[in-house]
Amino acid sequence: MQAMKTRDLERERSEQKLTLHEFLSTYNEGLPSAFPRASLPYLREFQKTYPKLFKRDGTWTLDQHRKKFMDWIPQHLRALQR
Repeated sequence: MQAMKTRDLERERSEQKLTLHEFLSTYNEGLPSAFPRASLPYLREFQKTYPKLFKRDGTWTLDQHRKKFMDWIPQHLRALQR
């Protein structure tokens, strides 16, 4: 008898397609206080900066966008402070 695979809930969560507002909420959820928070204007600017990441249907996923946004936002904030 073959053992059943258990569902990988974290992977499912990571790959789930999200709207802009859902991504905003999910991204900021549990984020350490030292990290810059996402906001609608920042996410919209990120979308403009990386349009190829949103080619298909404009949805967000934690898997594809979270790390890239995390890397982008500190540079963007520094540029705004100049």
